[in-house]
Amino acid sequence: MNTPLTVTREKLLAALDAVQDPVNGAGLVASGALTALEIAESGKVVASIEAPADKAALYENARKKAEETLKAQHGVTQAIVVVTAHEAKPATPKGLANVKVIIAVASAKGGVGKSSVAVNLACAFAALGKKTGLLDIDVYGPSAPTLLGVSDQKPRALPDKSIEPIKVFGLTTMSIGYLVNAETAMVWRGAMATSAVRQMLEDVVWGELDVLVLDLPPGTGDVQLTLAQRAPLTGAVIVSTPQEMALADVRRGIQMFEKTHTPVLGVIENMAYFVNSDGTHAYIFGQGGARKTAEDVGVPFLGELPIDVSLRESCDAGAPLVATQPDHPMSKRFIAFAEATLVNAASAAKTAPIIRFE
Repeated sequence: MNTPLTVTREKLLAALDAVQDPVNGAGLVASGALTALEIAESGKVVASIEAPADKAALYENARKKAEETLKAQHGVTQAIVVVTAHEAKPATPKGLANVKVIIAVASAKGGVGKSSVAVNLACAFAALGKKTGLLDIDVYGPSAPTLLGVSDQKPRALPDKSIEPIKVFGLTTMSIGYLVNAETAMVWRGAMATSAVRQMLEDVVWGELDVLVLDLPPGTGDVQLTLAQRAPLTGAVIVSTPQEMALADVRRGIQMFEKTHTPVLGVIENMAYFVNSDGTHAYIFGQGGARKTAEDVGVPFLGELPIDVSLRESCDAGAPLVATQPDHPMSKRFIAFAEATLVNAASAAKTAPIIRFE
């Protein structure tokens, strides 16, 4: 008789991979069709198979076979397998047609220095010789105009109603902050926010870019989902601080990107420590939390950024550290992050994403 708590994920995955994907003939796990596998302590197992919208009917026999296979495994008390269908991604917005790599910089929690990291990371790509753009779509708190020192500039509307971005520090930039008064509270419902995102994706003339960095608002809401649906994201970089409250949100952010089939290219731990006058490190917010979180969920850890007065001063002055002080130790860290991110992006492009639900 089957008993609870004897089920292992590895055995169930191996069993499910023996069930053939009706479209490509591979196992359900190897093909990437299996997108969720949840195991309860009672022995109940729930699995999800994702199918192209126009081929969902073909997966019914595979669903039944998978369910039977799970029920036959020792320790499984109940098995439910469902098929979900997804539509193909819409065509790339015309403004992004000549953009090679699109990287979202995100944090599921506010106040972790995400925008400062996004701006300096963009400058680091430019320092590597890449034609780089920065799109600030943090619609509720746009920071790019201040961080780049261009709060007084406005983008130009072209005759065809497209928008000409602002170029500064070697970056091609656009921000909702260029279009509204900096002191105006952005009291927008989700529909208004997503409409603004669509406009900046579709109407801005980005031209030919090697990399476009997107500074996302905190959280996992409408803006993030709209972006994942409408922009061909290469991957995401997640910014966190070490304390547990921030790390719990990071885990949710990673899950959001995985569910939208966006590879997580790396995690950066900001405000990791403070360097005392004697050279020792003071771990004000805890130690190593972001690294451990990245390891636990199987995504790359790009590295740590200490609390640094020069970085804060350069942000306040609207003069990104990487662009204005390229030999500063912090600038060199950002450049190393940029190099690693490009390597991970190239690797992700060759590998179909694996969706994990722990």
